[in-house]
Amino acid sequence: MNVIVANKYREALSALDIEIIKSLEGEFSVDEIVETFKNFFFQRMILDITAIKNYKDIKTLQKLSLSLDMDRVILLLDGSPEVTSPEYLSDLISMRIYNFTMNVEGVKYLYDNPNSYRDVAQYHQLDTVHDYGAGPVQQVYTNAATATIIGIKNITEESGATTLVYLMKKQLERNYEVAAVELDKHDFMYFDDDSLVSIKSTELGNTIAKYSKYNVILVDMNNSPSAEALVNEILYLVEPSKIKLNKLLARNPRAFEKYRGKKIILNQSLLNNHDVLDFEYETNTKTFYNLPPLNDQENNNPALDNLLSRLGFAMQADGETEKKKGLFDLFK
Repeated sequence: MNVIVANKYREALSALDIEIIKSLEGEFSVDEIVETFKNFFFQRMILDITAIKNYKDIKTLQKLSLSLDMDRVILLLDGSPEVTSPEYLSDLISMRIYNFTMNVEGVKYLYDNPNSYRDVAQYHQLDTVHDYGAGPVQQVYTNAATATIIGIKNITEESGATTLVYLMKKQLERNYEVAAVELDKHDFMYFDDDSLVSIKSTELGNTIAKYSKYNVILVDMNNSPSAEALVNEILYLVEPSKIKLNKLLARNPRAFEKYRGKKIILNQSLLNNHDVLDFEYETNTKTFYNLPPLNDQENNNPALDNLLSRLGFAMQADGETEKKKGLFDLFK
């Protein structure tokens, strides 16, 4: 269930050992590519950058990133100085285009091992301000004294939102000032941590004002309908076990429709990459992150750093985790 858009590298890409359901050959405008695939479901798009008209202008890639889900796209770069320059690569990362390489071997690797922000963070020039003519395309959170408010909400029953808020707080506190709040429950009391705050939904606005000079406020939303208007973004948790998914779909077979385009986290998940693709196909959604079970007895869960850095918390990318093959190892 993959597609290929190719030009200069069409012969090399035709040899890929993956299932292809649609391919285009030639040179196309961004509008033509978007129009072709905007209502077309695919698991991965292999995109030869030379198939994009005016691709050396980074604004062309920005336009593409605003119209397609770039997490599904593997971008095969050419060897031109403009495209391989540090500035161009940094701009791709700012647009959350993480999966790019310069050869077919790199395409094969990224197909099975997609990059997160951590894998390309060393090439991101955070001290450089770029004007694309339409404002910043990604917020990168630093130690500014303005709180970013992230809500966490369960989709399947008891998917671990409260514990995840607790663990995210502990992990982020290594680099940021963080507050954690739960709404309309008192489950935080079981973590034996006095810094965790349990309040009623009606008190959320005042609580946000109280912690406004923190870097991050994490909110366990539970079933509060009013919280959505007060948070910057929401992470929706799915525990992808058969019993949890079947219970959800038994109550509402179209339960996932309203979460299309949302940040879905597979929490406490043992799914592999191919299982995740099957889940996305069956639910017609996109998974933002596949998070394995975590040990809540540990003070440090490095597995969380990949998720947090992908959310834009750049300093989390400095944590110690097992490293993938370096980006430029794929550029050979």
